[in-house]
Formats: sequence, structure tokens, C-alpha cells
Amino acid sequence: MSAKSILLQSGRTYHIWTHANGDDNFFRCEDNYHYFLKKYRHHVHPVVDTFAYCLMPNHFHFMVRVKSEDEILDFVRKKKKKPNLQGFQNLEGLSKAISQQFSNLFNAYTKAYNKKYDRKGSLFMSNFRRKLIESDEYFVRLFVYIHNNPIHHGFTDDLNDWPFSSWHAYISKKRTGIRKEEVLKWFGDIDSLKAIHRKCGYLKRGVLLEEG
Repeated sequence: MSAKSILLQSGRTYHIWTHANGDDNFFRCEDNYHYFLKKYRHHVHPVVDTFAYCLMPNHFHFMVRVKSEDEILDFVRKKKKKPNLQGFQNLEGLSKAISQQFSNLFNAYTKAYNKKYDRKGSLFMSNFRRKLIESDEYFVRLFVYIHNNPIHHGFTDDLNDWPFSSWHAYISKKRTGIRKEEVLKWFGDIDSLKAIHRKCGYLKRGVLLEEG
């Protein structure tokens, strides 16, 4: 089943990921990462709850849950003075509206990136990939996988040393837009969360999930 055919439905949780085109990188400096997250908060945060993310030079991963239909409709109404809500009469219409927010993110970031680096053309692979998370086991495996991905790809030897992931939101006491309290309740406490990352993480480089 193609990624595009997987509908994004309210209340369901998904793994969202994509890669840069060819040999390009999304992020060349620290400011790039921060700008992308700023645009993510603006375009995508209103329609999803975020459990985990990790940004790497040429690809990224997010674990998100689509917000309720009422929340999404309210966002669309506020966003547009005269919104056309006919498309929300079915699941496909709602999924397209959510996908559009991701497209808005990618387009806005690409426009700024191309301007900054005197570049032309697309930056992101078309049709970002998504996979429905249907079990508690997969939820836990994916959560750990996302945070340990920089180790898997050789960007660092310690997930604490990679600054561009939601891991730091969980080990910090600062306020965050991540669904921190919900996840900590799921795992029990911060010590249990750390323990499972040590147990299931990439102590040696290997494959935890098939997505890459």
C-alpha cells in the first residue's frame, strides 16, 4: 500500500517520515533545524499531537496522533475567512486537509531554504511516507527507534548528544509542545523511559525497524 493511500484519521497515531531529494540535505546549520521546527509548530502542530521527533541532515521522523475532527475543523475555520468544508464530509477529505498542512510546512521551508542558499527546485521527496501504529508494542519500538536514529546512522554515539530530537523535551523540566505527560504516564516515569531506551537502543548499530 502506498503512503498516499494511507488515510490520516482523527485519533489515530502514525509514523511520518521522509528524505531529502538526491544527495541534498534538509539542514546545513543549527538555524535550519530551529527554523524547521518553528514552521512545524505553525503549520502542523494545530492538526496533530506530537509524541516524538528526530531531525537529521537528510531525513526526519515524527510520531504523531491526528487531533479530533472538531479541533481540525475549528482550525480550518480560523485559518480561512470563508472556508469550504464540503471536503470534510468523508475520511478522505479530512486526510487531505491534514496532508495539506504537511505540504504547507515543506513548501514554506523549501522556499526559505532555497532563498538562503541560492538554490532552486524541490527539497523534499514527494508524498511523505506514513505508517499507522496499531499496537502498543509498535508504539514503544517506534518511540525508542526515533530517538536512537542518530546513533543508528552514525551521527552520534549517544542520543543525549544529538540536540535535534524530542528526547531532550522528556529529560528536561522545561515546558514543551510534546505530549510529555501522556508518554511518561504510558511508560511509568522518566527512569523507566530512560531504561527502555538503554535496553532497546542501538548499543550496537543494527535494525530495530524497517523504515530506515
